[in-house]
Amino acid sequence: MVQIGYHASHEQFTPQALLHYVQVAATAGFTGVMASDHLAPWSARQAQSGFVWSWLGAAMQATDLSFGMVNAPGQRYHPVIIAQAAATLAAMFPERLWCAFGTGQLMNEHVTGQRWPAKAERNARLLECVEVIRALWAGETVSYAGTAIQVDEAYLYTAQPRHHCC
Repeated sequence: MVQIGYHASHEQFTPQALLHYVQVAATAGFTGVMASDHLAPWSARQAQSGFVWSWLGAAMQATDLSFGMVNAPGQRYHPVIIAQAAATLAAMFPERLWCAFGTGQLMNEHVTGQRWPAKAERNARLLECVEVIRALWAGETVSYAGTAIQVDEAYLYTAQPRHHCC
């Protein structure tokens, strides 16, 4: 079955406006929402970029839609933090969260002051991050010494409902 979703563009609208728009989308018959996780808008003219994780909690409470977000673990966010954030939302709103992970964009990731890696390095880092996230979601205690990611005895104490991620 084809599903039609709404893109909640945090780069273009205030978080308050987007909350209203997803409520309207639910009323109009949309079945899901996708939100981007950017620190900066694509251009200064757009002038917005709310924090997607906070907004997802409010939006999921305000509607019954499924929600997903696009995120780049590894530089701006450690994968343990992403795993915990997604597990928390999935515990509060079972079967309604999905995640899409990518290698990031310089415009959002450079703010950590770390070197911006070449695409091959970002691909390898993404694979390491997804392995860590999956293991945490599976209820494992994770220690990991990868090339790009280090984890020392991480465990998620929030229950691990089924995820539509990774």
